[in-house]
Amino acid sequence: MADLPEFQKKQFAFAAHIRDPENVAPPAGVEDRRMAIYRELFFNNIRNLLARMFPVLRKLHNDDKWHGMIRQFMQKHRAETPYFLQLPQEFLAFLQNEYAPAEDDYPFLIELAHYEYVELALSISEDENTADDADPDGDLMLGTPVKSVLAWVYAYQYPVHRVSPTYIPDEPAAQAIFLAAYRQDNDKVSFLELNPVTARLLELIDDNDAGRSGEELLRLLANEMNYSNIDAFIEHGATTLDELRHLQILIGARAST
Repeated sequence: MADLPEFQKKQFAFAAHIRDPENVAPPAGVEDRRMAIYRELFFNNIRNLLARMFPVLRKLHNDDKWHGMIRQFMQKHRAETPYFLQLPQEFLAFLQNEYAPAEDDYPFLIELAHYEYVELALSISEDENTADDADPDGDLMLGTPVKSVLAWVYAYQYPVHRVSPTYIPDEPAAQAIFLAAYRQDNDKVSFLELNPVTARLLELIDDNDAGRSGEELLRLLANEMNYSNIDAFIEHGATTLDELRHLQILIGARAST
């Protein structure tokens, strides 16, 4: 920093103080009354923005705890983007990699933050399905089912979609909880809890480089599960595929290869 122009040194000193005012002195020659305006402005903007984007996470923490998390975020995390809409991604990265957990932290803290982040990320995603991807009225059993690029599936240890100030789980669920986040044509973002079989079916559809038909995928899944009544499994699976298309988690089918 010794080779930097004097004004840049002052900028670095200004930013360092704003991030950690209790431990870093303000730049020399700046009136504290003026610095206080910037200290409050930066902190309050970040605090309020993240509170809106992580509403459940915010409700679960009192002011002192929440403010402490925001201060740690400002002190420890080096953001890779200046865009406000990408700030939640930076905050999630901070919680995953740099946050110093406390004994009284909720065990589902990071999973809840991820769940809330997904809703925003999906709402602003620039990905889109095209008319060439699939025939929306295509046969899901004879053709190859196609999952929407705006349908994301995640597995969680805790029922994060049900967490609230009146429901706070203290132990993981007995088995993984699968949630599909999906954005429909009207841009509404919704979540659907999946059973493990449907979650695996969507995984097979997503990884279907061989272009298997819906029926072939269901037979493959039945064999994986050692399901005895394959015909009944396929019948039920066909209904599931139709329901997923109705929700726009599947966007249709293309000719099977």
